[in-house]
Amino acid sequence: MHVKPVASALHRAVAAGRRLTDGRSGSPGTLEGLTALSCFALMSLDLPGLAAADNSLSGPAAAAVLAAGCSTLLVRRRAPWVSYLAALLFIGWLHELTLIQFALYSVGRYRGRRAGVLATLGYLAFALGVFSVPGWPEPAVESLSSFLSLVVPIGVLASAVGIAAYRHDLVRELAARRAESDVLQAVQQERASVARDVHDFVGRELTLLTVRSEVLSTRARETAYAKDFEELADTARRAHLVLNEIIVQRGERTSTPGVDGLAALAEESGRAGSPVRLAMDPDVGGMSPLRQAAVYRVVQECLTNAAKHARGETIEVSIAADGPRWRIAVRNGLPEGAPARAPVSAGSGTASMAERVRSLGGTLAATRTQDAYEVVATLPRG
Repeated sequence: MHVKPVASALHRAVAAGRRLTDGRSGSPGTLEGLTALSCFALMSLDLPGLAAADNSLSGPAAAAVLAAGCSTLLVRRRAPWVSYLAALLFIGWLHELTLIQFALYSVGRYRGRRAGVLATLGYLAFALGVFSVPGWPEPAVESLSSFLSLVVPIGVLASAVGIAAYRHDLVRELAARRAESDVLQAVQQERASVARDVHDFVGRELTLLTVRSEVLSTRARETAYAKDFEELADTARRAHLVLNEIIVQRGERTSTPGVDGLAALAEESGRAGSPVRLAMDPDVGGMSPLRQAAVYRVVQECLTNAAKHARGETIEVSIAADGPRWRIAVRNGLPEGAPARAPVSAGSGTASMAERVRSLGGTLAATRTQDAYEVVATLPRG
């Protein structure tokens, strides 16, 4: 029987394959090709034994047969049972156990636990039947010992690794979908928040416009402009009604504060251990209420993320006019030994912050240097 201790080689090949799968440079086609080549390289080590055995295969013919068997791994992702059946053929004909390891891994990896277990049981039953065939080239006792010590562990290990990889892929996909759902929900909540702010701020202005129009209509009742003022008051009332119909005010939360709330926000951050240096342009109070709400949300999210990832570092917040736009910059230092990833989370909070800025025609960008992290948002001044 031509069996090699290839369990460790299989483990290394599987690890290399997982690294290629996780890396962006390893495409599925490339991975399948490398898997087939790896299997063929391992099986080629047994070519002298195959040529010497009584199986009517010469060296070149044996190499061709092994290459044909390994080529079934090229479709292992779509049809892993093809390589599995070829591997069983190799066991019965050539007494070759290398291909079955790759086949069992592939079934478990791409078809799940149930298929992996069934494939393993089928392989063990088939191999046991082959070992029981009269005329086996090894003594019965040695054959049974080899079966229990090598054939069984090879199949169970390969299938278990494949099933574990399958479960890992499921968990990773579930986590990705959950993160995507969280971001989408945060964006939707932020849009609802913007809608409530629009209702509060624009609705207030429309109310004032309606009242003022009615007053002017009353004063101009005996003049030629009375009808015009009445139409203006009716238009303002209709606009307010349409606004109420489009944006349902549920009242579950209050409107987002404006720039007047930044001082309290900075004080709260300082009490939590992250001091804030706040610098605001004197004209910042002239921003529209919606822009003020956006500024507040940007600063709030940045302070929250800085407290999570750079606690104790001073946070510099500046709001200044930059030509036709407002520039909001939040910068915090990074502690020594900070991870290479950006300290500001790329999760739902950041997504909602960027959504609010974009909804007002602005931009938001984050930049990481060796010792600091900065978020810069811009908003039109109009």
